[in-house]
Amino acid sequence: MDRLGGFWGSFSFVFILFLSAAFITVPGAFAWSKEGHMITCQIAQALLEPQASEAVSQLLPEYVQGDLSALCVWPDQIRHWYKYRWTSPLHFIDTPDDSCSFTYSRDCHDQHGVKDMCVAGAVKNFTSQLLHYREGTADRRYNMTEALLFLSHFMGDIHQPMHVGFTTDEGGNTIELRWFRHKSNLHHVWDREIILTALADYYDKDANLLLKDIEKNFTDGLWSDDVSSWQHCNDISKCVDSWAKESIQIACKWGYNGVASGETLADEYFNSRMPYVMKRIAQGGVRLAMILNQVFGGSEEGFATAT
Repeated sequence: MDRLGGFWGSFSFVFILFLSAAFITVPGAFAWSKEGHMITCQIAQALLEPQASEAVSQLLPEYVQGDLSALCVWPDQIRHWYKYRWTSPLHFIDTPDDSCSFTYSRDCHDQHGVKDMCVAGAVKNFTSQLLHYREGTADRRYNMTEALLFLSHFMGDIHQPMHVGFTTDEGGNTIELRWFRHKSNLHHVWDREIILTALADYYDKDANLLLKDIEKNFTDGLWSDDVSSWQHCNDISKCVDSWAKESIQIACKWGYNGVASGETLADEYFNSRMPYVMKRIAQGGVRLAMILNQVFGGSEEGFATAT
């Protein structure tokens, strides 16, 4: 992971804050929709323990007033800028067509074969970087604010099933279809369409209402018995691999299955897939909080990392 760490340290803190301020409202190619990433980060921040919450607040620029979700889309907004172009392959994993499996050594590389350049490698790397936070802000090897923002974003990406999709169709991007009455593609259906349709149909386009519904489902609802297993992680490398495996398995069974290029997806697809989208957002938020609580919480006991 040397490339990620070494390249990382070359940017000044001031320059990063300038970019954050300049592009926070610029539309771009999103992973989860803006709402999906923001809800992931809102779930995580609400679950932070005091020490982790303080560290996150210290790392965020003042203008967001302690709100991590305000910058959770930032990695999408800067990924095509020259100095950040190297981050583009960190948003996804291309797996062999129809294998419905993920193997880190086989699949985590960029289009040139450079190892560790995928979303699983990025989550591992930026988690490892944040473990250096306690060494003090004078440690110039890493930009801790950037590491926090990238980790928070990539925890959303790795839980979006089509971000661990098939190689040939680019995670569903080349499977063109219609979503109800407008043109889309299979990747965008999982990135944005299902979330935006749910917001329009059930939540009066209010993302805060959707957030509350998701939180209710994992605190005392459908998924409440599963949360402890979501949070369990003794080895971040193995955990990240398992999260990627979850995504490709969902992509195979519920993303690709029965979908053909050129067809129209509507109510049946929406109603049957929406619960999986919402659960993946919840899992991403809960697990992001777990990582941040461990790296900032004063104890790494039982939490191994790969460097």
